[in-house]
Amino acid sequence: MESQKLSPGKFSLNYGLILGLLMIVIGVITYVTGWALELKQWPNWIYYIAFPVTIFYAISKYKKNNVNLLSLGEAIKIGLAIGLISALVYAVYGLIFNYLIDPEFMSQIMEATRDKLLENQNLTEEIVDQQLAMMKKFMNPVVGTALWIALSALFGLIYSLIAGLIMKKEE
Repeated sequence: MESQKLSPGKFSLNYGLILGLLMIVIGVITYVTGWALELKQWPNWIYYIAFPVTIFYAISKYKKNNVNLLSLGEAIKIGLAIGLISALVYAVYGLIFNYLIDPEFMSQIMEATRDKLLENQNLTEEIVDQQLAMMKKFMNPVVGTALWIALSALFGLIYSLIAGLIMKKEE
């Protein structure tokens, strides 16, 4: 009796959802506590650590559930799917947040960033304005969402490639 082959895409769904929800929780906590307007970055490090750990863990679980076999292609599919699913979950939240929950939040972030940059005595107002103009392009919710999805896919690819090269075992 032959066991049924696991689908890397379906296998990745739960891990991608969990990772996306983790990012939403971090976003909500930084918003509610005011850390976002204080430009605190340390809460995001939780996600930066959880992202590769989740991909490595999911690939190892897939291998274990697949009679200890793993191809590089399967590993890449799992990592890409986790990255894309988590990014899409967070992107939906981000768009809802930016257009419905607090449409003024981005302008508040821009103002907080401006104040922080002006604290640096080496920066003139002209330089600060140039930096904010560039930042504003990327802070557009649609552009930011597209960038977030692309970067999540890229890093999902990189981490899954590393994990796949380490763990691959074919018949």
